[in-house]
Amino acid sequence: MISRWTVVVDRDDLTKTEVLHDELSPELGDCEVLLRVDRVGLTANNVTYGVIGDLIGYWKFFPVSADGRGVIPLWGFADVVDSTLDALPPGTRVYGYLPMSSHLVVRARLTSSGFVDTADHRAPLPAVYNSYLVTSTDPAYDPQQEDLQVLYRPLFMTSFLLADQLADNDFYGARTVVISSASSKTAFGTAQCLRGSGVRLVGLTSSRNVGFTESLGLYDTVLPYDAAVDVEPSVYLDFSGSADLRSTLHDRLGASLVKDISIGLTQQKASADPRSQFFFAPDQLRKRAADWGQDGFGQRFGAAWRAFTAQAGEWVGIAQHSGPDELVEVWQSVLAGKTDPSTADVITF
Repeated sequence: MISRWTVVVDRDDLTKTEVLHDELSPELGDCEVLLRVDRVGLTANNVTYGVIGDLIGYWKFFPVSADGRGVIPLWGFADVVDSTLDALPPGTRVYGYLPMSSHLVVRARLTSSGFVDTADHRAPLPAVYNSYLVTSTDPAYDPQQEDLQVLYRPLFMTSFLLADQLADNDFYGARTVVISSASSKTAFGTAQCLRGSGVRLVGLTSSRNVGFTESLGLYDTVLPYDAAVDVEPSVYLDFSGSADLRSTLHDRLGASLVKDISIGLTQQKASADPRSQFFFAPDQLRKRAADWGQDGFGQRFGAAWRAFTAQAGEWVGIAQHSGPDELVEVWQSVLAGKTDPSTADVITF
């Protein structure tokens, strides 16, 4: 038997956690692969998975029998430790969607870039989260940048697709893009993608994060939340989920606010405000894969990713953690908003 630990959280109160221990059978079924999770990133994006877990289905990826509790998905690297497929021998390193757990069994269908988990419970879920990349054939993989990849690649995919959707729609007629939680990784990744696109970028952040956000050099203007933004045709990208901030902007900008898009939920509650449109990255991914083809999309994303990583290492330091207890500590810090935007958390299992 193989000993496994799993961190579960209360689905109604994300601050309540427990580390569960169980045993995995070493016997694998047809096409099954046993992964040992090795290195993951944990950011406010993972909080969003918990906040809207029922809306999008995030709780369904890694189900547990514990009543009322679930497993938060993470992005990171894992190693094959046992396999029924010759193409995925032990030692194969993969990147993808992983649980807060030491091990994961997947039912793999091979693809040109790795494999897809075809487990029955994952079949109806968004396909982008079911695909795993084998690092030896991943053109974006750099063994020296694993920390940047686990932290930024899933966030930057959202940034890239969000910026692309805005450009694809001519910014809905706006001349300014207002971005809340401007110090957050997905927000400043979006700003980096939008640089030079002909729109003015205004970053909103807390007073304590103004200096850091200005130091990024990505925004034309950085303002604390209590400052008034200029009245001009604007798109609002909401990475905070703050109802008060949304109302303030709508009152201030009126008809000049031509589009309100919700992306992140660092305030830990889902917005049901009809004035805001929820951005779901897989929808834009499907559109662009159809427009450009898979290879064309990969080339465009790869170029943007390389441009981003060339700078990202200078913006944020990496804080290293290890094991389930430190994973829980980081989770609690991110939930409480106590993390420093100038550092990012990587956990090895």
